[in-house]
Formats: sequence, structure tokens, C-alpha cells
Amino acid sequence: MNDSLWQRQLSDGLAAMGLVPDQDQQHQLLGFLALLNKWNRAYNLTAVREPAQMVPRQLLDSLSILPFVTADRVLDVGAGGGLPGIPLAIARPDIRFTLLDSNSKKTRFLTQCVLELRLANVEVIHGRAEDCQPDRPFEQITSRAFTALANLVNWCDGLLADDGQFLAMKGQFPDDEVSALPSGWRVSARHRLHYPGCDGERHLLIINRVSPSQDSIQGG
Repeated sequence: MNDSLWQRQLSDGLAAMGLVPDQDQQHQLLGFLALLNKWNRAYNLTAVREPAQMVPRQLLDSLSILPFVTADRVLDVGAGGGLPGIPLAIARPDIRFTLLDSNSKKTRFLTQCVLELRLANVEVIHGRAEDCQPDRPFEQITSRAFTALANLVNWCDGLLADDGQFLAMKGQFPDDEVSALPSGWRVSARHRLHYPGCDGERHLLIINRVSPSQDSIQGG
């Protein structure tokens, strides 16, 4: 029952969003959703448990930022149940994704996903952002329901390339979090995210470094 519902929702949703993953990629996306649903019973990976909400709130929501993912190497920090990292990695096999989370149960789940879905472009790291020491910084860092923006830039400062950017997914636009950004950072762009089945406000904030003398501004 879930399989046919999910397949229809995914196919219709991708078409409405103008995304064209091939059949193998769509099969991988549905396979990931099945794994997430299965493991969620024991690992509490996501609060979304209603089958009819899973494709919109997990797959389509994650893929809504796909047009903004442009780097060759991307870090998904606080990867949790693999959102948005795994759907993005399935849709863009040409990009290397690193999924970082401090919760060992969640990284075990992510490692299983990589194995079962044969995701050659994904690396899973168990650890805290502050302790992570990559060979070189990342050009883009994604986050979804991870932490306040000030924490994000403070904890992940050393993981981001000098000219890199954070892609922070939020619900309602977080005016208070933007105001609390430390000097040296600004929201260079904000985008309202849309996808079929979206049941509330969703925003993407793109955050870049600036010289400390510049004020934090909000782009459009």
C-alpha cells in the first residue's frame, strides 16, 4: 500500500518541481524512504510517521534545495536520519557528500543506507562538528532542523572554505536567529521553498562570511 502511494507521490512531486531523476534514482529514493520508515520504529530518526506525509516532508522537502547545491563536495551537518543529505546524494551522484552526526544510532542507520543503496558518493562520520577534521574544508554545508544559526556558524566555522556557504533549511523565517548571527557572517540570500504537499512555511538561508566591518544583511 505504501509503495504505490509513495511511488505516485514521488513521481508527481518531482514532475511538479521540474526535477528529472532517472528510474534507478527514483527507486533509490523510495528504497531510502522504506529504510527510514523501518529503522524509525527503533531509532526514532524522524517525527514523521504518517505514510502519506513521508514523501513530501522527507524526500521532496530535501530535494527542494537541489538547485542551490553547486559544490563538488558537500557536508551535511547534524545529518540525523539522512535529510537532506541522502536524497541529495541520490539525485546528484557526481557530488561527494559527507554526512556528520554525533548520535551513533543515527550514523549506524546512515551507514546501512549507504551499503544497501550502494551510494558510492557518500561518507558517514560519527562525531561532533567541533571535533571533525576533514582533509580540506567544504565549499557548502547543509543543515536541516539542526541548531540555531549562530551555533551553526560557530561550530562549523573551521569546516567551511573561506568562500564557502551554509545552506540552512528552516521553517518560518527566523528573524531572531538572523539578528543573532555573530559578526563576520551574513545571510546573503533567502529563498522560500515550495514543493507539493508542503504544509507550512519553508525557507532556505544562504550564509556567507563577510569582513567584520560589514553589517549582516539579508538578500533576496
